[in-house]
Amino acid sequence: MSTGVFAIQPFIVKDVKINGLQRITAGAVFNALTVKVGEQFTDEKSENVIRELFQMGFFNDVAVSQNGQILIINVVERPAITSIDIEGNDDIETEKLIEAFKDIGLAVGQVFNPLVLDKVKNELLTQYYNNGKYSATVESNVTDLERNRVAILIEVVEGSAASIKKINIVGNKAFSDEEVLKDFELTGPTLFSFYTNSDQYSKQKLSADLERLNSFYQDRGYINFKVESTQVTISPDKNGIFVTINVDEGNVHTISEVKLAGELIVNPDKLIPFVIVQPSDVFSRKKATQTSENITTILGHEGYSFANVNMIPEIDDATSTVKVTFFVDPGKRVYVRRIIMQGNTKTRDEVLRREIRQMEAAPISTLNVEHSKSRLSRLGHFESVDVETPAVPGTTDQVDVKYTVTEKSSGNILAGAGFSQSQGVVLNASISQNNFLGTGKRVSASFNNSAVNTIYSLGYTNPYYTVDGVSRGYN
Repeated sequence: MSTGVFAIQPFIVKDVKINGLQRITAGAVFNALTVKVGEQFTDEKSENVIRELFQMGFFNDVAVSQNGQILIINVVERPAITSIDIEGNDDIETEKLIEAFKDIGLAVGQVFNPLVLDKVKNELLTQYYNNGKYSATVESNVTDLERNRVAILIEVVEGSAASIKKINIVGNKAFSDEEVLKDFELTGPTLFSFYTNSDQYSKQKLSADLERLNSFYQDRGYINFKVESTQVTISPDKNGIFVTINVDEGNVHTISEVKLAGELIVNPDKLIPFVIVQPSDVFSRKKATQTSENITTILGHEGYSFANVNMIPEIDDATSTVKVTFFVDPGKRVYVRRIIMQGNTKTRDEVLRREIRQMEAAPISTLNVEHSKSRLSRLGHFESVDVETPAVPGTTDQVDVKYTVTEKSSGNILAGAGFSQSQGVVLNASISQNNFLGTGKRVSASFNNSAVNTIYSLGYTNPYYTVDGVSRGYN
């Protein structure tokens, strides 16, 4: 990038000429400029012009001069990218990389910026490092083409993923390394590491393992537990990794008191049986979370599907106790505007709707919504049944309940032949349909013929002979 600034005597601009444009339109340049015809032009404004044009990101060189009262701007455009090729990327699909590059600003048809290419290479290298491939390299080759174009080649050498040689826990007094590491996804070298790849380092896996470590202690009363730091050390050959995790266990805390607070829209006596943490228990984050979920579920049964229940601990380190308060925010009671069925191209709507236990215009009950889903699944007409409850736009207390089904074949045809000394040649055939014409009714017919006898059988069952679900059948 270079600039050209010539000493300019102040003058009134009567015209502006731009030289050197190839792909960039003059209109785009004029939109970026603040200098206008009729204004006085000075050296200071000359610097502004250069800065404004470079900020567009399209030019390698900008020079400003004058010819009488005409402002002359000479530019050299950056080349356009005509192709991007990637070699050596076995772990990541080329199509995904091209899309990711586009988000950063490197794409075919765009103006080439070396700084953007450097950013792409660094981002790609970081991705490999995060997956434990510390010996990976990313190089680029930019070829100049005619008509101010470039072709970009990105060459990747992925290398091998570094393996974990050892994971050290520092600061654990109550539990041994083996106890706290048993649930880790990452491990040191084991007999089956070659198959499970559990010894291949990944930043994402380590983060997940640290969450497991935190849960391990929190579920055993160590409410103040924290991971103070982690160190990941790479061997000189970049093939071995040593992980050190420094922890502060804190002390075991027992529960001194359990309370319900907030807007208790549902009778507390109905909620208490679902509170599974009790005074004198060792604190368990898992049980506290389950209690919050239990209360949220009960509120959902009563129509408060957007309820929030937060566990608020009040820790007393002097006595190693904790008061636990479950703060209930039920939100608004939510009503069902419509129940929508989709995906049932063969099965009639009424066959599905008669299984629904959630009513329209009534408060939503998560129990009834899930019960209805189970009843639809048990019909046997569908491969899958999914349910969602999208909010009605423009409202805060209405939802639609949408059931999406994937139908499966409900018919069956069988035919066979055999021979026996007592009956001779035996022929048989049968046909059955469990969702006849999409009505949910079952019909069947079978035929069995031999030298001794001929048997015909017809069957019909209506599972909803009455609206109450009483079935009736004939054979």
